[in-house]
Amino acid sequence: MLKFVWHVSCSYGAMRSIYPVVPPSFDRVRLRAPARLHMGFIDLHGGLGRRFGSLGVTLEEFSTVVTVERARRLRVTGLCAARAQALVVRIGESLRVSTDVHLCVEQAIPEHVGLGSGTQLALAIASALARINNLTTDTASLAALVERGGRSGVGIGAFQYGGFLVDGGRGASGNVPPVISRMVFPDHWRMILVFDRRGQGLHGKQEMSVFQSLPPFAQTEAGRLCQLVLMQILPALAEQDIRTFGAGLTELQRTVGDYFAPVQGGCFTSDDVRDALAWLAARDATAIGQSSWGPTGFCVVEGVDAAQQIVEQARRRFSDNENLRFVVASARNRGSDVDYGARADGLRPFRLVN
Repeated sequence: MLKFVWHVSCSYGAMRSIYPVVPPSFDRVRLRAPARLHMGFIDLHGGLGRRFGSLGVTLEEFSTVVTVERARRLRVTGLCAARAQALVVRIGESLRVSTDVHLCVEQAIPEHVGLGSGTQLALAIASALARINNLTTDTASLAALVERGGRSGVGIGAFQYGGFLVDGGRGASGNVPPVISRMVFPDHWRMILVFDRRGQGLHGKQEMSVFQSLPPFAQTEAGRLCQLVLMQILPALAEQDIRTFGAGLTELQRTVGDYFAPVQGGCFTSDDVRDALAWLAARDATAIGQSSWGPTGFCVVEGVDAAQQIVEQARRRFSDNENLRFVVASARNRGSDVDYGARADGLRPFRLVN
């Protein structure tokens, strides 16, 4: 059963019953859901009753944008139309709300490259459809409704809060993994994303079978990663110590990458991305890793100008490899955007950046 959202002032948007939110009636909703980098799992052992746990950061440059408008019948246009229509029908049936809408997917995060496209599309559509039907629900309930957050709560946290996120893993209850830490990512830090145009990471049934085939993760390693997050990565982020932050994140990525190496062909899904990241690390980049199953890799650099210069050098160095793409990205320290409008008033457009 869906939980209703109630106003409260508390950390990370936790909610308690005070006053019910009754949204006004409107004709259109536009919603922008930001992409995220999944920066690694923390506890793949699960000896304390919670498995996985993960950390990641919300991105400014990539997002999914959907507009929902009241209509006489269901019509879906734009990107990912077939997938979006299936989601609308399923969500409408589950929420028991009208699907007489025109849904347009104006912009979409690239699929299966490690940026959380599926979660953001599902949450954007679910939230927009609920809102236009004057139904307010919390993000965790919507995530459960569209079956997102099976292993990681970072994408759901990116939708709701933004910033640098840590989730507490999947517990015995089967609830969506809770966000247990949300921190502001420094404005002057930049991420360099390395894309391989040829491939996609594991997803769907293939991803599920991989987790079932892997050997048990050592409890001692899980404990070490937990200590690394709590006593190195998060404190360094709070103090904006990029070297210590980067060293901790690189070590976490190396450990998790070694564990997944048998099923993804090495610590990185793409050998070209691996080589490019090694080149970037030699030029003062830190926090070297792969987002989710890749093939997208990332690193962190201090300073906007420094990041741009390194990317220009990388593009020249790897100019003979048409498969590689380098992008400077910034963190987004807030979650999704939503705008409402009447038919005559229209909607203020978001700045579309990806």
